[in-house]
Amino acid sequence: MADRFLRACRREPVDVTPVWFMRQAGRYMPEYRALRQKHSLLTLCRTPELAVEVTLQPVLALGVDAAILFSDLLLPLAPLGVPFDFQAGEGPVIERPLRSRADIEALRRFEPRAELGMVLEAIRLLRPELEGQVPLIGFAGAPFTLASYAIEGGHSNNFGLTKALMYSDPEAWHRLASLLADVVGDYLRAQVEAGAQALQIFDSWIGALDETDYREFVLPHVRALFDRVKDLGVPLIHFGTGTGHLLAVQREAGGDVIGIDWRTPLDEGWRLAGAGVAVQGNLDPTLLLGPRERLLQRVDDVLRRAAGRPGHIFNLGHGILPATLVDNVRAVVEHVHAFRA
Repeated sequence: MADRFLRACRREPVDVTPVWFMRQAGRYMPEYRALRQKHSLLTLCRTPELAVEVTLQPVLALGVDAAILFSDLLLPLAPLGVPFDFQAGEGPVIERPLRSRADIEALRRFEPRAELGMVLEAIRLLRPELEGQVPLIGFAGAPFTLASYAIEGGHSNNFGLTKALMYSDPEAWHRLASLLADVVGDYLRAQVEAGAQALQIFDSWIGALDETDYREFVLPHVRALFDRVKDLGVPLIHFGTGTGHLLAVQREAGGDVIGIDWRTPLDEGWRLAGAGVAVQGNLDPTLLLGPRERLLQRVDDVLRRAAGRPGHIFNLGHGILPATLVDNVRAVVEHVHAFRA
């Protein structure tokens, strides 16, 4: 079923559980590493033909039920006025982090159809390649996650600078988060116009907040972001990590599908997210590094907790790790497709 993934997003019956993986195109694949020897990560993201090639690699190699556009969630930062690059072993590095109200006021609104046109061209090129096979997922970062990179200067373990700005200057924080929600909303609309058939909003680091802070500093902006795209008629996936305590309020914020990470058992996470919503998850990515028998036992555990209910998409709780064996990923796909409750 070419639409197996889309049907599950809508909580419709499917023949088998659909499966795809975050970072299913990446460093664990030899064909991706071969490209990276010739091109930087940003070159892959900003060159439509290369982004198409990388997006298709796991579809061809693994038999997954959806393709996700190869891109990076930080791309909207540069046209906003927050340039960045990727440094080996360190991940993204922001050239001039946002540390004050003046820094935030200097940001500029932009038109994603112009400034991020290369991403949209990749989507337009991908659709004919995927027609009749699997749907294409577009994506973008949520306001908190994008803001945290821009403020911290890269990845953080405690998000101290981000929280300090939120607490000490709430007005500046809300101005930043509102701008990001507007820009990301426009960007996601443009992705669907170009041909994306589902959208995932990555709030990867939102688990760093408690529910009180989420409601005050994040919920209004994530809700505004989902409101901006909910009329597009495509499934909307709301993803975060470390969010067992936030699943109910994430459901309030929006999304047809709620991502659950491995720290919360799938059935418990689904109960917290509530009836009337699909769920995605939730295998621990590190299990792909271990022995096959244990890996498939834990795949079975996730599937048994889903209990065959309409609306489960099998995925990891976060992205595939670089040391993962391709054969292990392929084995999970085959095992999920063969599973019978």
